[in-house]
Amino acid sequence: MGEHWSGYIGGFHVHWDTLVTMWFAMAVVILISFVMTRKLEVVPSGIQAVGESILKFFTGSLSEVKDGNKHVPIVASLFLFILTANLMGQLPLRLIHLKTGELASPTNDINLTAALAVIVLLYYLFQGFKEKGFRYIYHGFSITGIITTIVDLLEMITRPLSLALRLFANILAGEILVSVVLGLFAIAAPVPVMLFEIFVAFIQAFVFMMLTIAYITSAVSNEH
Repeated sequence: MGEHWSGYIGGFHVHWDTLVTMWFAMAVVILISFVMTRKLEVVPSGIQAVGESILKFFTGSLSEVKDGNKHVPIVASLFLFILTANLMGQLPLRLIHLKTGELASPTNDINLTAALAVIVLLYYLFQGFKEKGFRYIYHGFSITGIITTIVDLLEMITRPLSLALRLFANILAGEILVSVVLGLFAIAAPVPVMLFEIFVAFIQAFVFMMLTIAYITSAVSNEH
């Protein structure tokens, strides 16, 4: 657990297992989205109704954000991808044995969670500068203004760090726990732990989404 199938691309060290499971998770999300939107009807039914219910969940979550609907694509994409990636750690895919490592959740790799956090950082910074210009981070040339600017800059650095570490640590810890229990009590005992980790997978995706929304709200709010 925690050991990766590593290699090199153009001189860069990469984790092949993370790349494989990451692309697999993206393919699952894209496939489900395609199926849900393939034959749209005026009166939704079946899988289209499920899809619209999911979309309403995201629009409702962003209802208090200025121009909230335009942020739905990135918020929904992050949540659905992270949820799918988290759940992969509880699927039989992880039982495929490699020479080194395993095909577990790609979110148990700090490189991926850090990349997701950087995407969030760049997005809300772009929205903040677009909405407020340079005054988004500049609060005037005074002692109070300079201190506030420094604090804001430090906060912008720590936000993605906390996002990345929170998601990575929780998913990795859960997978280690399942592996340990599986090793000690081969059949029945891991089931409750795995069910709990499925719940954690949803919670961590939801927390990541809500923090993203909070950062976007802070960036575009006139009260910033």
